[in-house]
Amino acid sequence: MGLKGNHQMSKPSTIMSDFLLDCGGYAVVDGGLATELERHGADLNDPLWSAKCLMESPHLITRVHLDYLNAGANIIISASYQATIQGFQARGLSVDTAEALLKRSVELATQARHTFYEESAKASSDTPLIGTNLLRPILVAASVGSYGAYLANGSEYTGDYGEDVTIETLKDFHRRRVQILANSGADLIAFETIPNQLETEACAKLLEEEGINIPAWFSFSCLDGCSVASGESILKCTSIADSCNQVVAVGINCTSPRFIERLIRSIKKATSKPVVVYPNSGETYDAKIKQWVKSDGTSDYDFVSYVGKWEESGASLFGGCCRTTPNTIRAISKHFATRSPPPVGCGQHQDSYLS
Repeated sequence: MGLKGNHQMSKPSTIMSDFLLDCGGYAVVDGGLATELERHGADLNDPLWSAKCLMESPHLITRVHLDYLNAGANIIISASYQATIQGFQARGLSVDTAEALLKRSVELATQARHTFYEESAKASSDTPLIGTNLLRPILVAASVGSYGAYLANGSEYTGDYGEDVTIETLKDFHRRRVQILANSGADLIAFETIPNQLETEACAKLLEEEGINIPAWFSFSCLDGCSVASGESILKCTSIADSCNQVVAVGINCTSPRFIERLIRSIKKATSKPVVVYPNSGETYDAKIKQWVKSDGTSDYDFVSYVGKWEESGASLFGGCCRTTPNTIRAISKHFATRSPPPVGCGQHQDSYLS
């Protein structure tokens, strides 16, 4: 089950729209990975963060993916956010091993999807089928964390990479990882927590120059309701993403929920592509102590209750990032489940984006 390369290149702007139509007009993205891995016993006090589990406890990653699928997610994101060839090499691993671990991140997600479908079919023998898939569409997104995530110094929340980092630096950094993930069996690539215009430009150019044959979304970490983390305009960054044919959705992740509504409205001014939002819990990451800390006025922010406002503002894909859990995703899914079911014929577009 994967997005069709031939179709996506001929009509890239309709791929995500077709998927959303088959989901009933909206889609639910999964939630925080590291939080759940730690809850299941993983020790992530490591520069590799959640990617450490690709080496030591891949079964925990599969378990978390299944938790989110059972909570109602339509899109699960691979455990490759902090998985970079450079980072694995720094741990003494070979390039071949590093590349294999990147592929494993997607394999774990696709295996979880397969298991979920099998278990769902067994649990409900009268569940309608479309071809070999259950009615509920599920996609696997291969995560590409920002350069700041690799640096592990909190710069994915500031956008400050230093004067020596150029577009070419960032393209070279991301190139091999993107090539591997594009051929890993994922349905799309999720460029996440992009904090500045420089990396937006680098990722867009990389997709075009390498002829990456699966679609992507760009999601930004943001400072406030109108700026990405670096303080640069969300409008400008969105315009860059919008101009890239491979980008099929644009949005925000790992940003305080209190800024999301304004950010959606800003993004909608610069693109007609679907908007994806998956904010964090409202806490702030302290890079010095490498922990999430409470922020005044936002730590208790119940963003699930604001999903309706985000939808009204123009978003159509909703999930959570750091410190959110399957309970968060279950609540988002229940919010939409109160609506009328998808119309008869839901799933009729699957041939246009699934192989």
